Amino acid sequence: MDGETVRICKVETIAQGKGKLIRVSYEQRRRDGERQRRQREIYDNGNSAVILPYDEDRKTVLLTRQLRLPVFLQDGMERTVEACAGKLDGEEAERRIVKEMQEELGYKISKLERLFELYVSTAAIMEKVAFFTCIYSPANKVSDGGGLKEEGEDIEVVETTLEAAAAMIATGEIVDAKRRSFSSSI
Repeated sequence: MDGETVRICKVETIAQGKGKLIRVSYEQRRRDGERQRRQREIYDNGNSAVILPYDEDRKTVLLTRQLRLPVFLQDGMERTVEACAGKLDGEEAERRIVKEMQEELGYKISKLERLFELYVSTAAIMEKVAFFTCIYSPANKVSDGGGLKEEGEDIEVVETTLEAAAAMIATGEIVDAKRRSFSSSI
């Protein structure tokens, strides 16, 4: 895959598990016209979708609390609060996030609003996230949620007010970039 100013020279798989770590050697034409050879490691763990369900009447949102090993290893936090999200695994973002919301939160919804798409970390991670919101109410609850045990999920459903969620961002209780990206809607 070559572009106007970039030529890919070599792509090597360094490691492959749930995602894939690749090393890309490339040549870049700088703005001054000079050509420069570079190399980067990139982690590709697939695209994902995230949703922030909102109850208009009660002014509440649904979040999740779960173990995120990188956060534990870095900061010692055993469980983090974040928005409901999941990998697309080849599905359309809308279809996948409806399933994730039912699996993780226990709510079945049919109408979504797509807000925007963002890359997680443009320098090193090849993941684009589609952001959604929806209206929910207690009538939409179909189970206790919690995620899929066979996928290793152990998710606590957190229902909180918009005000409390905004405070969690401000105090650092919410550290996940996906959740922080919703802060403009809070």
